Amino acid sequence: MTRIGLIERKTGETEIKVSLALDGSGAGERDTGVGFFDHMLDLLARHGHLDLGVEARGDLETGAHHTVEDVGICIGQALDEALDDRSGIARYGQATIPMDEARASCAIDISGRGLSAFEATLPPGAIGNFDHELAEEFFRAFAINAKLTLHVTVERGTNAHHVIEASFKALARALRRAVAVDPDEQGVPSTKGTLV
Repeated sequence: MTRIGLIERKTGETEIKVSLALDGSGAGERDTGVGFFDHMLDLLARHGHLDLGVEARGDLETGAHHTVEDVGICIGQALDEALDDRSGIARYGQATIPMDEARASCAIDISGRGLSAFEATLPPGAIGNFDHELAEEFFRAFAINAKLTLHVTVERGTNAHHVIEASFKALARALRRAVAVDPDEQGVPSTKGTLV
């Protein structure tokens, strides 16, 4: 079974190409023009066992908001495409990840319903050209377009870099579990018979 999604998106603000393979090893290049975001996508790929290629050009002179949000949209759409009808997947995944003084938890339901709940108190500010609030924007765009329910909760942490990194790693590990093929699941894991 090949589980791959390929998405291209071009708007007046961004131009993005995403390739995503669910059964990967973290391979691929991430180049968005937003250094810290590239690092977070590297973590998502590595800890999620995703082969993820991201090439993005955006209006960074206005800030990184459009780039980060649109990359989230495209990765979500690529995941949705790669999952096809969701047959045989575990569906649910969760993980709690420490990062020095920070700790974040993530729970995922590949439900067919896009929702993101991000519980964190991040101070105003930026890491490079990545404003702290862009983490929530990415999670929201990703969850809605992947058609999954995503809960990310920051349980503790004082360093924004550590908090955001723990959140992305928790997402990666929870996603890895949720998209895994379950040998005991014979069809779509829902009493409705569909998750799309």
